[in-house]
Amino acid sequence: MAHHLSTVRAKDTRPEWIIRSALHRLGFRFQIHRKDLPGKTDLVFPKYRAVVLVHGCFWHRHMKCRDASMPSTNQEFRCNKFSATINRDSRVLRELHAQGWRTMVIWECKLERDTISTLNTVVKWIGQTKKAESSSLDVGNTISKTVLINAATEKVR
Repeated sequence: MAHHLSTVRAKDTRPEWIIRSALHRLGFRFQIHRKDLPGKTDLVFPKYRAVVLVHGCFWHRHMKCRDASMPSTNQEFRCNKFSATINRDSRVLRELHAQGWRTMVIWECKLERDTISTLNTVVKWIGQTKKAESSSLDVGNTISKTVLINAATEKVR
């Protein structure tokens, strides 16, 4: 069990790489894992005062998602761990908002299931302060899902 948990990535995951690769190809510049902000921010866009958090459905307990099912082994430990993660996620969002940051949570299952649509949503949300700049970008016409997933898979190997 401990060995398995030690192999689970906490950062630089495949979903993070998909988002990063697409946004970078579209010309967005961002910072990753800023230590001066609450929590472990996945992507930070200082220019837009925006933070994107990419959550895995299992560990962050995505409600009503089949990927967030409760394993039958070691339930007490996992329940405590999941509860702590949910509480930490809520606290981090509150603290980021209190500091004036806009936040968006991207769920792994949605990104995997509907990559291009999810990326279009992120692009529009990031650029809300600059409507003209972001409204003309259409991820699906610029980047293929296959290219993004292949690039991300190479990064996490």
